[in-house]
Amino acid sequence: MRSSSTSGGFRRRRGRLPTAAGGLVAALVLTVTACGAPGDGGAGARAGGDVSRPGAGDGLPGDLADRLREHGIDLDRWKDGGWKDWDEGDWLREAQDYVNPVIEDLWDPDRMRSAREADKTVTPLDTGADRGVSDPEPAPVEAEPEKTPYHAHAAPVGKVFFDSPEGAMVCSGTVVKDAARPGRSNLVWTAGHCVHAGAGGGWYRNIAFVPSYNDLGASEAGLAGAPTTRIAPYGTWWADWASTSNQWIEGGASTGGDGAAHDYAVLHVTPEQGAKSLEETVGAALDIDFSAPSATEVAAMGAWGYPAAPPYNGLRMFKCLDRPGRLSLGPSLPTMYRIGCTMTGGSSGGGWFRVVDGETRLVSNTSIGPVTAGWLAGPRLGPEAEEMYRTMSRAHGDG
Repeated sequence: MRSSSTSGGFRRRRGRLPTAAGGLVAALVLTVTACGAPGDGGAGARAGGDVSRPGAGDGLPGDLADRLREHGIDLDRWKDGGWKDWDEGDWLREAQDYVNPVIEDLWDPDRMRSAREADKTVTPLDTGADRGVSDPEPAPVEAEPEKTPYHAHAAPVGKVFFDSPEGAMVCSGTVVKDAARPGRSNLVWTAGHCVHAGAGGGWYRNIAFVPSYNDLGASEAGLAGAPTTRIAPYGTWWADWASTSNQWIEGGASTGGDGAAHDYAVLHVTPEQGAKSLEETVGAALDIDFSAPSATEVAAMGAWGYPAAPPYNGLRMFKCLDRPGRLSLGPSLPTMYRIGCTMTGGSSGGGWFRVVDGETRLVSNTSIGPVTAGWLAGPRLGPEAEEMYRTMSRAHGDG
């Protein structure tokens, strides 16, 4: 039950949920079609590392529960509100264990709307010419609102919520296919900084995914008093496992740091209520392109997400389309993709898509960008990212 990166527990929400259909569609040269089969607390696993099985609440394996108690974690107290106590000795900052027991109805509409953007996407960067190969800064591309209902145009996209020592936070994420469970995936791709604080930090708490958040794109006034099913029509999905890269855990920083080029993560989720898989529920999931093509080989990429920092408020889904360029943060680090885009914090972790052999695939995710907005950068997904994904898939192949 040990390793380098994972997470905690889950169940689904109230009421019958509609089945989403349709795909992501971008203008210009990028057409994204989400394919899928509509229908019916622990430690983490870094890329290439061993997987440690976390538990959900009372379902924790006995040895893990004992180790958590050794660190001062009372699971009953945790579920009763102890997760709010961010004392370093209690939240396992230095331990490899991550616990994320389900707290039903914790993420209600008001709490979701109060979550702030994760600020690692809007920090200044040193991109001087002496730090490797970087193309000229791209011209800003104005983010375009996605058409509603989102489940008909961008079914795999949603929001990732989590609690940090600074309070409730929000990122974006994408439902991706699971090679071990065709048509029944419970995997969500996001950024590493949406699950772990990076060097000197630890795992975040209460990580949950809401697909097609605010499906009809309602305004804040229009959501006043709205039930949870209005803002989360396909339920709330808790991360019972999470995995990010060794490089993010060891080198990630508030400005991205050396971990930015490996700032990716995958979640395994479970519904707060219900039994269907995430892919079956939303009716879509995307393949991942781990070939890490050079930016010079790609005509266009599209980024999707829920920007929450001004001038956005996190309630609506947006997208940007641009020809990618190269961004190097250092001669020893992998070159990142960079596109022009005015999306701000909150879009962190949102998927970047491109068409490969006529199929839409996830090729990156939003990681960093400047304070002034105007562009976004994301990691190239190569063998290390693929091993992280396959380790997660193997661990849950029988689930």
